[in-house]
Amino acid sequence: MKEEQTSYGSLEPTKLLIKNATIVNADNSFVADVLCKDGTIIEIGQNLNISHDEGDVIDATGLLLMPGGVDPHTHMELPFMGTVASDDFYTGTRAGLVGGTTTIIDFVIPAPGQDILEAHGQWMERAEKSASDYSFHVAITWWDDSVSEAMGVLAQDHGVNSFKHFMAYKNAIMADDEILVNSFRRASELGAICTVHAENGELVDTLQKQMLARGITGPEGHPMSRPPEVEGEAANRAIVIADMMNVPLYLVHTSCKQSLDAITRARASGQRVYGEVLAGHLLVDDSVYRNPDITFAAAHVMSPPFRPKEHQEHLWNALQSGNLQTTATDHCCFCEPQKMVGKDDFTKIPNGTAGIEDRMHVLWHHGVNTGRLTENEFVAITSANAAKIFNIYPQKGAIQVGADADMVIWDPSKKRTISKDTHHQNIDFNIFEGMEVEGINVITISNGEIVYRDGKVNAERGRGRHIARPLFSSDSRALQKSIEKNSVAKVDRKII
Repeated sequence: MKEEQTSYGSLEPTKLLIKNATIVNADNSFVADVLCKDGTIIEIGQNLNISHDEGDVIDATGLLLMPGGVDPHTHMELPFMGTVASDDFYTGTRAGLVGGTTTIIDFVIPAPGQDILEAHGQWMERAEKSASDYSFHVAITWWDDSVSEAMGVLAQDHGVNSFKHFMAYKNAIMADDEILVNSFRRASELGAICTVHAENGELVDTLQKQMLARGITGPEGHPMSRPPEVEGEAANRAIVIADMMNVPLYLVHTSCKQSLDAITRARASGQRVYGEVLAGHLLVDDSVYRNPDITFAAAHVMSPPFRPKEHQEHLWNALQSGNLQTTATDHCCFCEPQKMVGKDDFTKIPNGTAGIEDRMHVLWHHGVNTGRLTENEFVAITSANAAKIFNIYPQKGAIQVGADADMVIWDPSKKRTISKDTHHQNIDFNIFEGMEVEGINVITISNGEIVYRDGKVNAERGRGRHIARPLFSSDSRALQKSIEKNSVAKVDRKII
């Protein structure tokens, strides 16, 4: 990780004025000035001015002003597979701010049998050091009546409107069909959304044993034991259960044509199904697992694994067509000593890679610069769509009056080369190592404060806020007052 850089100064002005920016939202672009006060956008217009002693002024002539990124899938400080992810909530969110991501939605993952509310409290405590705003999905890893009750408490009192289900990781956190049915039904009652990690855990377990029996112990055994069919089957099964239980479904890290086809069919039939794709799955292929350097190959072990290159075009096409709506990172860092625990048995390699600092840059370079995405579509897939799906729009994901002043000032002509030697992520590897990208953020603004500017970081530990997310049902309007006791929301949020 790059050494801590000296701050360019404490920046706590009452107001911040951005002049002459080309504002790029998901739905339109226009040139205007943006005035922020106390962390909120209070005015957008022409020829706005403030006096020197009122706050800071940034001239953004020739630059783009876009909503700060929303990463709906991160795992900071995650205890997993006998170790703990190397990025905590401070280092991880700080790296995100450097890369233009101003909000994360992380995951509370209770151990099987653990009190769900206790686990939520543990993650909330860990997140107190966050440098950016954060929110939580909560995983359902086991089931009894107490879990059902806890889901209600989380939804009504703690602003949790999404529940995660791992269909993989047998004998650990895997949710079987009984758990899926019960949890999906309860989420439907509450007006919440369900998310799934779609891999058939039984098949993975069987295939892993087969690989080891054949003497395949290196990282190449990882994708061989988790082929696309394993993901496609689980995605289709989750979609069918969600349809029967009448609950909206969000599939994380869609990595292959098989699961994408399941999403596309469901959406064509009118079912509320949403799909997420990782920047890594769009750009990295499975050849990395056949690299003779085991440390290199092991560094890429994550689930689902990187796929054969032909799947990437299907994923890009789905982003363009709208069948995939969001991009994320599944940011979950493990350094070489942690990965090498599995050097003789690929099933023991901790699953996870980094990316929160690089997601927006690589998506701009390979999406906008190639013509695959427009600037407005870029905003949609990096912030606005996630904010809408998880019900924090337009507080997040939009530059408009009343929204949080979370923004990036983007120079579409500026270049940088991605490297583990210069990144801020707390990991000794970068899956995009050596990639030159054109189009990067030169300033990141979080809650009206300049937290990153021209290579210098000013993101204090603990400055991030917990963002509560209202439920989606009509009943959630009656719960709004209760939820906002635990929230920092400043604007009305759309109920979808």
